[in-house]
Amino acid sequence: MKHAVAIAAAFATILLAGAAQAADHQVQMLNRGERGSMVFQPDFIVAAPGDTVTFVPTDKSHDAESIKDMIPDGATPFKGNMSEQITVTLDKEGVYGVKCTPHYGMGMVALVVVGKPTNLEQAKAVKQIGKAKKVFEELLAKVPAGN
Repeated sequence: MKHAVAIAAAFATILLAGAAQAADHQVQMLNRGERGSMVFQPDFIVAAPGDTVTFVPTDKSHDAESIKDMIPDGATPFKGNMSEQITVTLDKEGVYGVKCTPHYGMGMVALVVVGKPTNLEQAKAVKQIGKAKKVFEELLAKVPAGN
């Protein structure tokens, strides 16, 4: 009986330690930030599987939405409500493209890299609009090659 309790306690400690290691990455949705107007700040996030990303509407009239074909296979697409915070758990490895729906053409986009960028080439092939095209070129160039 003592062994069973010790094993259960050890297992619970391992589970809690794993949960405690998950990070929450805070991203502000801003009218004006370090990189200009209508931006996510930061716009490039490196995360581990199981981490969360919280998009905070620091300024109103923004949302956060995953971009079709810019999320890993098997990942759940997400779309937040206008001017509301959304927290997304990213459990699939790959790159996640994110846009603010009303300001997408103005370049209000972000890139989250979770573990290995398994879908990098697929994400690079997605046709972007307006200033988002230039911003994504810059963000995708930051993804480490060979992962």
